[in-house]
Amino acid sequence: MFYLAHISDVHLSPLPQPSLFELCGKRLTGYLNWKKKRNNQMKPDALETLMHTLKQKKPDHIVISGDLVNLALEKEFTQARNWLIAQNNPQNISLTFGNHDAYVRGAFQKACTYFQPWIKSDFPQKNPFPYMRIRDNIAIIGASSAIATPLFQASGYFDKQQAKILSQFLTKAETRGLFRVVIIHHPPFHHATSWHKKLWGIEHFLKVVKHHGCELILHGHTHLPTLNIIEGETSKIPIVGVSSASQSFGSKKPPASFNLFAIEYLHHQWHCQLQRYGIINHNNEIACIEKIDL
Repeated sequence: MFYLAHISDVHLSPLPQPSLFELCGKRLTGYLNWKKKRNNQMKPDALETLMHTLKQKKPDHIVISGDLVNLALEKEFTQARNWLIAQNNPQNISLTFGNHDAYVRGAFQKACTYFQPWIKSDFPQKNPFPYMRIRDNIAIIGASSAIATPLFQASGYFDKQQAKILSQFLTKAETRGLFRVVIIHHPPFHHATSWHKKLWGIEHFLKVVKHHGCELILHGHTHLPTLNIIEGETSKIPIVGVSSASQSFGSKKPPASFNLFAIEYLHHQWHCQLQRYGIINHNNEIACIEKIDL
């Protein structure tokens, strides 16, 4: 049995105080939004409690589907890197980036540098994404939808070049008989979000996974614990979302939660059970909310 834990949208706090220069452009609206709204919703104690419970489950690997930070400040990247180091060995955590990690021009490249140990592929490649890491009989493929966007936009993009590499990785993993998990920040199914938050290039992504097949797709972005199924050419493919790992109880969005997947190859086929654990009250108590056989 392989246990895979999934969190997303950490939005690590407290937010370092930005300089006036750093608040130029899009970061100003993001900063005001944080001070007015998110600062009261994204709580360090919720994240701390969630991670404490997650570690008690002793997962074999943790995947984080983006939005570690808020405004992609240099100090935030340093803070997030230190937080990741405190969680586990980089070999045991796989990461992809969200729109907040690539909040402004140049931030994506900086994120790739700061978080290189957590996105390091097991196979030589020119570009950081997609990458593939093999842990036991599980292939973890990290794709990126993170791009810098204009004001009031939070969309993502998946291009043909990534689709080509994703196709190669899915084929390689299939020939080895591995359970294939793809992580991406923006939800890769239609009508998942409003237009200004959607994934552009979604057809490039769906064409590849439907053709080659995939056992599991994990995403974040919506801050919702969702389950959607798409029809591949040979099998159904579950797409699973999760609420923000820092969301406090009693807010508009569901409180912080993590997904735990129990994956096993039995009787010549893969079996995967989704277990959702989340905060259930103002005391930050965490319980298993539901179990679903995928």
